[in-house]
Amino acid sequence: MAKPNTVKPTDAELAVLQILWNRGPSTVRQVHEILSSLRNTGYTTTLKIMQIMTEKGLVTRDQSQKTHVYQALADKDCTQRQLVCNLLDRAFEGSAKTLIMQALSTQKTSAKELADIREFLDSIEEQIK
Repeated sequence: MAKPNTVKPTDAELAVLQILWNRGPSTVRQVHEILSSLRNTGYTTTLKIMQIMTEKGLVTRDQSQKTHVYQALADKDCTQRQLVCNLLDRAFEGSAKTLIMQALSTQKTSAKELADIREFLDSIEEQIK
């Protein structure tokens, strides 16, 4: 079984992970209800995706009950960092500045988000002094 930190989830797997990160341990039916409200997905497709994710080590399955319960093994922050690093290299030639400027220019950013970003930048600046 692969380590969750080394496996890059597909778009469909990432959608399932986001549901599990937000909702916590869930059955296939519970995940499917949310997933199917976001995209046209059949129950058996959701089941198959989650079975593959189990094999990849992205989720774990508790089989102690009649209805199996799945839980994310892949850490949210680690997965997001991995995806951002990949995007940074592939689309922005390693330029964090370009990535951030594009991200901030694509949609309206709230005052709270901007304050959080400023606070984060200040903390990074303190670390390099």
